[in-house]
Amino acid sequence: MPPEGALLESRSMRDSVMTRVDALDKVKALRLLPDGVHVTTEDVARYFEVSTDVIRQLTARHRAELSENGLRVLRGSDLREYQSDNMSLSSGGDGSYPQRRSSLTLHNRRAVLNIAMLLRDSDIARCVRTYLLDAEEGWREGYASLDRRVTDVESCLGRVGVALQELGPVLNRMSYRLDNLDRRLDATNQVVAAISNRLCEMSDRIDRVDAKVDHVAQQVGELRRARKRR
Repeated sequence: MPPEGALLESRSMRDSVMTRVDALDKVKALRLLPDGVHVTTEDVARYFEVSTDVIRQLTARHRAELSENGLRVLRGSDLREYQSDNMSLSSGGDGSYPQRRSSLTLHNRRAVLNIAMLLRDSDIARCVRTYLLDAEEGWREGYASLDRRVTDVESCLGRVGVALQELGPVLNRMSYRLDNLDRRLDATNQVVAAISNRLCEMSDRIDRVDAKVDHVAQQVGELRRARKRR
């Protein structure tokens, strides 16, 4: 992991972690204006525990970068509109809302994070940079672990593919044997059905023979009784 000072020197590195505004509250609570979005230069100075002059000087040196990340300076009608829209929110508050002035510099959370990566002489800023790099290192380790797992899965899939290719002929032979067995079972079923029909026919014939035998026996009995009466 690079030292936290690397963020001070590398714009590309700062850009790579600019979305991690959650790092601010992980280190210290950031007090927002009543609009819930912005803070003033004074609030930024209080957060980093430095003077407002330090924040103003840093803003002057890096205005282009900070402006790209949410720094705004309101003047004239924009300032009046902003103060009018938010004055009702600040009334009855604790006095943290800025008083009317000729201009007002506003920072969103992204701009404050940008300052944390540029401000050298602040323990709070150093803590934010360290948190960012630790989180980035954790993300990289997680990505590396996931990459290894994906590689393992790909390797297993390769072996599975080979196994399936080898298993193909075996499955074909088993399928052929099962087809033959199925045909033999069908033939056996047909034979059993034919035998069952023959047995039913024989059973009917036996019943008819039994009936005839009973009839003959009855006639013989009647003849014997007739002889005895004579």
